[in-house]
Amino acid sequence: MLSNMRAGRIIARSLIGFFIGLFISGGSNAQGISVEENYARNAPGIAMVQAVYSATVYANKVAVNEPTFNRLVDSVKRLDHGGGLSGEQKLDIVIRELYANPIRYFSPTTEYYTQQHRVLSNGTGFFITGEGHLITNCHVIERDSAFIRRKFLLSTFQEVTDANINALESAWQMTLSEEQRNLLYDVYSFVYSRMSPLVLNNLRKELNVLYRIDNGDEHMARIKKPAEVLIKGKAMPGKDVAILKINDVRNLPVLRISNSTQPRIGSRVLVLGFPEPAGNNVFLALDAATEPTLTSGVVSAVKKSVGGWPVIQMDALIAHGSSGSPVCDEKGDVIGLATFGSLEQRTGTLASGFNFAIPLPVIQEFIDSVKVKPRVSHASQVFNQGLQFFYQSYYRKALSKFKEVLNINGNYPGVHLLITECEKRMAAGGDRQSFIEKNFFRIIAFALVIGGVYIIYRQRRQLRLSKEMPS
Repeated sequence: MLSNMRAGRIIARSLIGFFIGLFISGGSNAQGISVEENYARNAPGIAMVQAVYSATVYANKVAVNEPTFNRLVDSVKRLDHGGGLSGEQKLDIVIRELYANPIRYFSPTTEYYTQQHRVLSNGTGFFITGEGHLITNCHVIERDSAFIRRKFLLSTFQEVTDANINALESAWQMTLSEEQRNLLYDVYSFVYSRMSPLVLNNLRKELNVLYRIDNGDEHMARIKKPAEVLIKGKAMPGKDVAILKINDVRNLPVLRISNSTQPRIGSRVLVLGFPEPAGNNVFLALDAATEPTLTSGVVSAVKKSVGGWPVIQMDALIAHGSSGSPVCDEKGDVIGLATFGSLEQRTGTLASGFNFAIPLPVIQEFIDSVKVKPRVSHASQVFNQGLQFFYQSYYRKALSKFKEVLNINGNYPGVHLLITECEKRMAAGGDRQSFIEKNFFRIIAFALVIGGVYIIYRQRRQLRLSKEMPS
């Protein structure tokens, strides 16, 4: 009897191990996920952070110095004794002279431009709770006065310059080439910056967070909500971190914060954000700017800032607009906050591949100060489970999870597209159901038969041995 019980236990343990082995696929992968899944998981939780500055702008009007300009035109006419120069060539000579000596041909006036202007400063952020807590850089929401004035200068004089160039074209009855217009833009920019001091009155600022939603079609929409600043540090060389909050939201897409506080040198990192070169490309559709851009690289070093706290050096590309982007590891967890790059000494431009991020211990100081507990929303948990099944080709299981996401947050970015893709792949026979799901009852029956045969064999063997034993 005891032998039979032992045999039963052995069979039971074997079956349990067999079932666990079959069901284990679809569990979490502690070693990392693919770059594609990493992007699909985290892109929904990336938001654009927008600081909007508005003011009344006063600026001196600048006019062409007529006597000096007329002498220039006359001198060009004298060059063309035989009439060999075309009108375009004469115009080109005039513009190049204006470009070479702008102060000689322009003078400030006593008249003023008065205009209402709004300028935008964009950066990136990411949600750490489903209730709208978001992390970004301090310098994204707190621009210095020189940056703001430069933005208003460019915005104001862009309109003024366009008007002046159009007036010149009309007066000369000629159409300027692209090169000629660019030269004149440079002329007017220089002249106005030197001769027309800018005065800003009633300067105001508002903060907005723009995040994507899924409307059920193939195009993403974007929601804009005002943001409240819960805490902020200081721009570099300070601790360049800020935590914002938007209201009246729940179950937003959320990025998971890593449990590791020290990134490994050489480990792979992924950065998701809204770099300006990608968002402002004239060859892209307008709605393309709503899609985050992913760049990848490795951790090059962990160095110390001038403030004495660590920064992560990486070669993942970032640009203006990427500030506040999450830096994620191969598991998709956030390990840092993209903050600043390096400048080429000769050109003053951003040096490619030498960028820095603020690590988690510094970010955690701010999170703890406002008593926010980062947590993945229920919608993101279910969505991530669906992605895991999807990238393992368990499309029926993935479809069930994505439909569950719709019940939690019907506007979760990308979920409708994934549902359509699951249905398409299932219809094509691509669903990878496990062997046990397809043959469950056969396996049970087979296991019972084998177990029964083994028990009968053991019983008969024991009976035979008992008969052979001497009395």
